[in-house]
Amino acid sequence: MPEMPEIDAGRVEEMILGLAAHGAHSGTGVWRTTYSPEWVAANALVADWGRAAGLSPRSDAVGNLWLRAEGREGGKAIVSGSHIDSQCPGGRYDGALGIIAALVAVEALIAHFGHPRRPVEVVSLCEEEGSRFPSAAFWGSRAITGRIAPEDLISVTDHEGRPIAEAMRDIGLDPERVAEARRDDLAAFIELHIEQGPVLEAADLPVAVVDAITSIRHRVVRLTGEANHAGAFPMRFRRDPMAGFAEIASGVIDHAHRLGAPAVTTIGQIAAEPNGAAIVPGAVTFTLDSRHPIQGEAEKMSSAQARLMEEVAARRGLGLSVETILDHHACTCDPALVEVLRSAATEADIPHIVMASGAAHDSQQIAGVCPVAMVFVRSAGGRSHTPEEFSSLDDIVAGIKVLAGGLYRMAWA
Repeated sequence: MPEMPEIDAGRVEEMILGLAAHGAHSGTGVWRTTYSPEWVAANALVADWGRAAGLSPRSDAVGNLWLRAEGREGGKAIVSGSHIDSQCPGGRYDGALGIIAALVAVEALIAHFGHPRRPVEVVSLCEEEGSRFPSAAFWGSRAITGRIAPEDLISVTDHEGRPIAEAMRDIGLDPERVAEARRDDLAAFIELHIEQGPVLEAADLPVAVVDAITSIRHRVVRLTGEANHAGAFPMRFRRDPMAGFAEIASGVIDHAHRLGAPAVTTIGQIAAEPNGAAIVPGAVTFTLDSRHPIQGEAEKMSSAQARLMEEVAARRGLGLSVETILDHHACTCDPALVEVLRSAATEADIPHIVMASGAAHDSQQIAGVCPVAMVFVRSAGGRSHTPEEFSSLDDIVAGIKVLAGGLYRMAWA
């Protein structure tokens, strides 16, 4: 293994701050929604960086930005990148760091070793967060896999009810050409991302190699009973959906605790009707988010939750309805790519672990057209989706070194 190029931490910091200037918000935050002027300007800056590094930029039919270095031997492309859109507000690192890391790694490899043997591309993906278009569901990476339906162009709307097709036209994209964004010429995709959790910080490690990406199942559950007076109605006569909810909430969360990591269950929203202090409610609606990076285990967990909800509802005389509003299947990262990244970390003397991702990522979608893997960088306090998110330059450089080592093995060696 030849000596790998040095990574210029100062340049990385300049790029982080430079990109964060487009959509700067609340001190250290970023507010950069897809197809907004800030989003357009940020991609223009990335394209300029790419040209300066000798890469050829192009935007596809949905606005994903690709920066390409041709390979001496041709073939399918090795790709790295992430998303450039943010939460409202988000931070400087979520998504954006993966684009910067890929560009810095590729630029350093070309400067050190010359052009790659196989084509290499850096990609800036659009609308991963769903912050402007909540139902877009990984719009950019879904386009790459050919999973945008014609009706999505109208049914996917922003918070003001404007279809995504209109927003695309506003910046010069033709919604009728969405199908042209599909790629069938990718050999592998590696995404660097902040961890978004506390595992690396707890282990006092800078970097992780991701071997699986979690499933996500969101359900909206509604329990219906009978509204009555809180004092005059004896307990034995009640059909109280709040009591049913309390039992279900405790049960599904305790079940995840008993299963242990990486199983997680969250109840994030709850609404009682009527919402009165002295009224037994007539209905309670809540959300149930359950996740596991092994799909079979995720199905078992969901089945156990369903059995509990049905039993509680029947015993308490409650109506029960369950609607699944999101169902992302788990993604196993390619074992060969995981091993490539682990070897790169070992060669660079970077301490690391192998772990699953508890959040969804574009990689999960792109796995539909090519093998994928990920590199995580420690995030202070496990924070993400907030202006307070932060990763140290030392940790970021460690992550870029792992990424660069992996890209070298796939495209240069």
